[in-house]
Amino acid sequence: MSERAIFAEAPARDARFEVKERWAELRNLDGADPQHQTEFLHRQMNEEVNSIEISARNLADFPDAPWELRMAIARQCWDEARHCLAFRRLFEARGGVVGEYPVINFQYRIITKIDSLAGRLAVQNRSFEAAGIDAIDMNLQVYDPERDREFLELFEMQLADEMQHVRFGNDWVKRLIDLEGPRTTFAVAKAVAQASEAFGQIAEAGTVYYPVSSDARREAGFSEDEIDAARRLTPQGSS
Repeated sequence: MSERAIFAEAPARDARFEVKERWAELRNLDGADPQHQTEFLHRQMNEEVNSIEISARNLADFPDAPWELRMAIARQCWDEARHCLAFRRLFEARGGVVGEYPVINFQYRIITKIDSLAGRLAVQNRSFEAAGIDAIDMNLQVYDPERDREFLELFEMQLADEMQHVRFGNDWVKRLIDLEGPRTTFAVAKAVAQASEAFGQIAEAGTVYYPVSSDARREAGFSEDEIDAARRLTPQGSS
């Protein structure tokens, strides 16, 4: 597919931010680099803004969605705003300045190009956020509670929220398919294929994969077959 077919226009950012379009163009610092954690916090802060923007667009673009679903998406906006502020507070407490590192808005550009709400939920909540809970769960296991207490508290708060987002995404994709039939099944498959191609162009060869967190995914509403499928597709396997 052409780039125009799989990417939306980028969200607005003010003059403080240097926006990149490919993962390799970011400051991909080695874990031993003294700036590694502050760069991570800055990048994550912007990703949380992406999540707010995507969720808000879902509300604006699909005004006729079931009210219960719209309320779940609205709550997600609130959660992501809290996450953004938490990452910013910790980033600035460690001496960071907003705009200090380049950012990338790939999630917004991929997801808002999808033309169905079920498709967006399948990609944002069931894919990107599911991978996010894998990453958070792994970090909770490897970070030192004595040295990294602030990080761990932030991750614990974020994991609880993200699992709710994945859970309602799982629930509502299935409910929309039951409600709307084969047309929505096709829309979800199309969205996943489109997003996969787009992500391949963004990430290229530098993607970091985290082990599939079977327990976290199970609690977030994935079936055993879906967890096994994710495990087979992830180079790092499972935890």
